[in-house]
Amino acid sequence: MSDTPPAAHTAPPGPLILNMQYTKDLSFEVPGAPAIFATLRETPQIDLQLDVQARPIEDGQNLFEVTLDIRADARAQDQVCFIAELTYCGIFTVNVPEQDLEPVLLVECPRLLFPFARNILAEVTRDGGFPPVFLNPIDFVALWQNRRGQAMETPVGNA
Repeated sequence: MSDTPPAAHTAPPGPLILNMQYTKDLSFEVPGAPAIFATLRETPQIDLQLDVQARPIEDGQNLFEVTLDIRADARAQDQVCFIAELTYCGIFTVNVPEQDLEPVLLVECPRLLFPFARNILAEVTRDGGFPPVFLNPIDFVALWQNRRGQAMETPVGNA
């Protein structure tokens, strides 16, 4: 018998690993409080804006921060009811070919973060005294394709 321990068998890293996720920024404002609660007679109309960003954290490490920026502006009777802003992030290790990197970062990563961001927004609006805002599922593929289409339509310069 040998005194040498058997070689450890390690699996290759997966193509996408969510290392951690966190709330980077959260803001909830009710500019008309407390009067808005006494005069509010209808469910507020919510205007939602969503953006996804990704940036490398360390060169050569395949480590990226993916950010979901969500803003919800609620209005009723020509009054601002509330403004909620959430920046929710994840740190991902991504091991995919270069041509697959953009769709993984801007589609698959936000898809993993979205349920948690959705829950935070619902809780903060409910805790703020309003009906919870439940975001509908987001089609991150369409969002990414729309962004790519807009980038391709932007003129580079005048000839």
